[in-house]
Amino acid sequence: MALVVLLRGVNVGGHRTFRPSTLAQQLKHLDAVNIGAAGTFVIGKPVSQAQLRIELARRLPFDTEIIICKGQEIVRLMTRDFFSGYMDCPGIIRFVSVLTRSPRLSPSMPLSFPPTGEWLVRILARENRFAIGMYRRHMKTISYLGALDRIFGVPVTTRNWNTITAIAKVLMTARPDSLQGRTRSRRATGEPAAKQ
Repeated sequence: MALVVLLRGVNVGGHRTFRPSTLAQQLKHLDAVNIGAAGTFVIGKPVSQAQLRIELARRLPFDTEIIICKGQEIVRLMTRDFFSGYMDCPGIIRFVSVLTRSPRLSPSMPLSFPPTGEWLVRILARENRFAIGMYRRHMKTISYLGALDRIFGVPVTTRNWNTITAIAKVLMTARPDSLQGRTRSRRATGEPAAKQ
């Protein structure tokens, strides 16, 4: 069963920097595929989540939150049309925030920030450990995304919907033996760096 790894807060403003393509090469025995620069990987070879965490922690030059989910969860997420009724507009970015574990808090959806006036971040839905939403390109957006940890009561990491789509494409099209040694340099456009 393929796994998806999302590292929290890496390659941000010169802090916790590393080369994801190099890490993917180091994990080629697990058929790792790197997607983008934000610390996102698909692991094609069967491995326990505990063993994968050990492998990642041993190879990363810093401590960071390692979020792992099953590939089938991402594929299932792509079957839902969360953005029905919303036009694809310039300056509005679709995203998924992945929770490190089941949330301690379950606020009603949808949520908008700020709560009055023009929204900058809107959470449309939450499905298990995934919060799906949209944000506007604005200087204050990062601070509102940063508040999601408090809103759900657990740490989260955010990825652009394009990144989630790229993950799903790897999961749905690549056989495990064809993942080995491959990297994808798909950079998710519009992800606010402080919440990757």
